[in-house]
Amino acid sequence: MAFGNACLGGVDGARYLPISEHGLIGDLRTAALVGTNGTIDWYCCPRFDAPSVFASILDADRGGSFELAADVPTRTRQFYFPDTNVLITRFFASDGVAEIQDFMPVVDESREAARHRLIRRVICVRGTLPFRARIAPRFGYGAEPHTVELRAHEALFRSRSMSLALTATAALECDDLDVWSHFKLLEGESAVFALDQIGDDVVPRACPRAEAEEQFEATVRFWRRWLAGSRYHGRWRETVHRSALVLKLLTYAPTGAIVAAPTTSLPEQIGGERNWDYRYVWVRDAAFCIYAMLRLGFTSEAEAFMAFLDERGMQGSGQDIAATGPLQIMYGIDGRDELPEHELSHLEGYLGSAPVRVGNAATGQLQLDIYGALIDSVYLYDKWGQPISSDRWDEVGVVVDWLCGHWDQPDEGVWETRGGRRNFLYSRLMCWVAIERAIRMANRRGLPADLPRWRQSRDAIYRQIMQRGWSAERGAFVQGLDSDVLDASLLMMPMAKFISPTDPKWLSTLDALTTDLVSDSLVYRYDPQASPDGLRGTEGTFSICSFWYVEALARAGRLEEAQLAFEKMLTYANHLGLYAEEIGPTGEQLGNFPQAFTHLSLISAAFNLDRALG
Repeated sequence: MAFGNACLGGVDGARYLPISEHGLIGDLRTAALVGTNGTIDWYCCPRFDAPSVFASILDADRGGSFELAADVPTRTRQFYFPDTNVLITRFFASDGVAEIQDFMPVVDESREAARHRLIRRVICVRGTLPFRARIAPRFGYGAEPHTVELRAHEALFRSRSMSLALTATAALECDDLDVWSHFKLLEGESAVFALDQIGDDVVPRACPRAEAEEQFEATVRFWRRWLAGSRYHGRWRETVHRSALVLKLLTYAPTGAIVAAPTTSLPEQIGGERNWDYRYVWVRDAAFCIYAMLRLGFTSEAEAFMAFLDERGMQGSGQDIAATGPLQIMYGIDGRDELPEHELSHLEGYLGSAPVRVGNAATGQLQLDIYGALIDSVYLYDKWGQPISSDRWDEVGVVVDWLCGHWDQPDEGVWETRGGRRNFLYSRLMCWVAIERAIRMANRRGLPADLPRWRQSRDAIYRQIMQRGWSAERGAFVQGLDSDVLDASLLMMPMAKFISPTDPKWLSTLDALTTDLVSDSLVYRYDPQASPDGLRGTEGTFSICSFWYVEALARAGRLEEAQLAFEKMLTYANHLGLYAEEIGPTGEQLGNFPQAFTHLSLISAAFNLDRALG
């Protein structure tokens, strides 16, 4: 089935690469998107959530970019250097072959971390090729003016808020606000461009060819050393490890925060208004990431995120948490509470998909399901990582005690609808998960808890879901209490161990979801016409739901269907194995890119399908 897709007119599609035609590089503090044409068209400095320096993916004219490409007709291919986040873009021309090696060195907390060095190393591997470069930063999301100062092989870009230094082994020319370079490479020759943030403690520094080689090797070693900690050796090792590398790239090292995606306002529907800023920490997304990381054996990432939550004051007290709970649904990567949302009206948006938004007004929403994801990740960390501390157990107790008194109320739900609060089944389900996992921890380790109250609340949630969340008419569990609308979030019911994956009621639900929401193994979240969400337009299939579907099939024993659905889903990845949030009617990637939610669900589906196949 399909819910339709709006058409777009008036915007020249040739000015924008498809979202999928990009790779991601980063230094665990920020990240950049590199197109298959060699252009960096998204880069925020010095952090994921900082104003952009290059944002031509959101406005081809006003956003700014770092173009670097062969100056003759070419074919291009892009891949990651094996087991790393070093990106290689190759150019094939009639007179030669060359490649760009794009990477950001990962450094410790020393002063050099503030440099955020981005290295672009061009190597001619066969014949000879002419190249051109155009470096056109546009600070402050393209709204902040800047000046350029050229010094031989160095250019200084200065704006009110920050300064960048470009150093190159090739000659540079200045053209008003931009810097250009034209050069030719013979076989075996190379050129290096390095872009640094500079300031009082970080001065411009050249990046000669020898240093670029050393930094390349050091960056390769870093990523391979990290990935060597993986315990996954299943059928889809390369795919799973690529997803793990993506999740690591989306981690903000100074605090342990994990962003939902490194971009803002890439549309869920071309020409539509469903454009959101995902460069923040959703408690739900990050907690699910921890589950995926723990599955693979990466316990330090789990510990870092737990510390991040501790600093957010998860323990709360009294009036501070009476209405909204111990946690917000999301935070800034530095832990800040306020993420005011506003629109950048001077940017046209990707393929004309306005508005471009910065900040996220969903911060103030009530989404009860986050506590299930959170406590489940604490439970798994206690089980697979290290036993949690007494202080952390006290924090768990605060959350569960609050839930016991507040689970039975409407909220905005997992999909962050903007059509008002409702009694969503998934929210109830995850409240049950939070309380049930806390009871397990208390019993296993003999920890103090108000177990009679916890059990009473857990059982009350269960009974309400079974009585009011089941529609006899639909033969399925449904989106909200006493409703008849289906929702893909229900695929989590057997995964959360709320119901047996072979229970007749669940199998009937799985069949109903397959009929109503599945298209060629791709899964829609819900039908916005049957369940209005307060927004205009439609959206594509939601990729996390597609991987949940695979896992639900596998747990139900329908292994042939599960494996086919999984293999089909892999064909929708881009050339690097990356996924945006959604997939459109013709297989195009839609939404912010790459999205953590999708990659963590891929890891879980692969892990569990592997185990089921034996």
